[in-house]
Amino acid sequence: QVQLVESGGGSVQAGGSLRLSCAASGYTTGRFCMAWFRQVPGKQREPVATIASDGSTNYADSVKGRFTIFRDDAKNTLYLQMKDLKPEDTAMYSCAADSFYATCTYPRRSGGFAHWGQGTQVTVSS
Repeated sequence: QVQLVESGGGSVQAGGSLRLSCAASGYTTGRFCMAWFRQVPGKQREPVATIASDGSTNYADSVKGRFTIFRDDAKNTLYLQMKDLKPEDTAMYSCAADSFYATCTYPRRSGGFAHWGQGTQVTVSS
């Protein structure tokens, strides 16, 4: 059974940094597309960053240059390093992992990942 457990969320002031972690069990990172999504109450969940099996990455325009997605396959863990945080980054962040697509073009557009974590809250105050 696949489990994705996020950690690292919290409350920070604008300009601060956080690193989110997503520990995977029953799943091998590096084989398929993985991603970070975020959602604000009342709004649609949006993809923040994706990483394909070959390590290629993609970012939402709103986070380019500030967020970095990476993984440690030895630890079976996905990360999201966030810097220069802004109040508009406040959201519930969830990691997602696919079990079919090695690339991320389709999963990113459809949001149809096979596995999801419970999420970790990030709150940025001005």
